[in-house]
Amino acid sequence: MSNTFILIPGRTSDQGCGISEGKSGDKYQSEINTLQVAPEDMQRLGLSTGDQVRLTGEHGQIEIGVKPARKNELPPGLLFIPYGDMSSRMMGGDTHGSGMPTSKGMDVHLEVLTSS
Repeated sequence: MSNTFILIPGRTSDQGCGISEGKSGDKYQSEINTLQVAPEDMQRLGLSTGDQVRLTGEHGQIEIGVKPARKNELPPGLLFIPYGDMSSRMMGGDTHGSGMPTSKGMDVHLEVLTSS
């Protein structure tokens, strides 16, 4: 069973709404500290909302809770994480002169830490 995925960081609408309450608010923090996983991968890995996983990539490692992505929003094999502290820990420091580190299409290994 392969636990190799492609990680895609980005912005979410809930993240945008939460920022109006402030970055330290519960809504914003909950959003940026949750990994979205395709429903098919959640089922294959025996994961439920709130279970903890460890992601390991070329530039870092994080432990984070999961939730299923909305149906048809994320294909199997891809993971989505909103931009924030956790996603930044997975990025390298090289910006290639753009001011923003490369953050799309990072290869990661997922290890299940807790499952329901």
